[in-house]
Amino acid sequence: VQLQASGGGLVQPGGSLRLSCAASGRFLSIGSVGWFRQAPGKQRELVARFTSDGSTNYADSVKGRFTISRDNAKNLVYLSMNSLKPEDTAVYYCWKPYSGIDYWGKGTQVTVSS
Repeated sequence: VQLQASGGGLVQPGGSLRLSCAASGRFLSIGSVGWFRQAPGKQRELVARFTSDGSTNYADSVKGRFTISRDNAKNLVYLSMNSLKPEDTAVYYCWKPYSGIDYWGKGTQVTVSS
């Protein structure tokens, strides 16, 4: 499974971005998939995910601001981020567990700064 995240960039506080995750095959349209992030000097943390039964989980820090979605026809997973804060600055990684292995994309940098 090869994952490719895109859509990061520099945005002002209060702004919005949408990240996309693409993968070969149809891996993203089934089962768990999600987004993690890692800020400098901090551990990688879960941001949002689809669970195996299709429900969603969000980190408390992003609830009400971020939305994870998937386009099964295009085999894409999105992370829509609104009301961005400086503390959202991090490298964001697409994540897909499959056959007992965690697959990660290379990550995309999100910087929230004025």
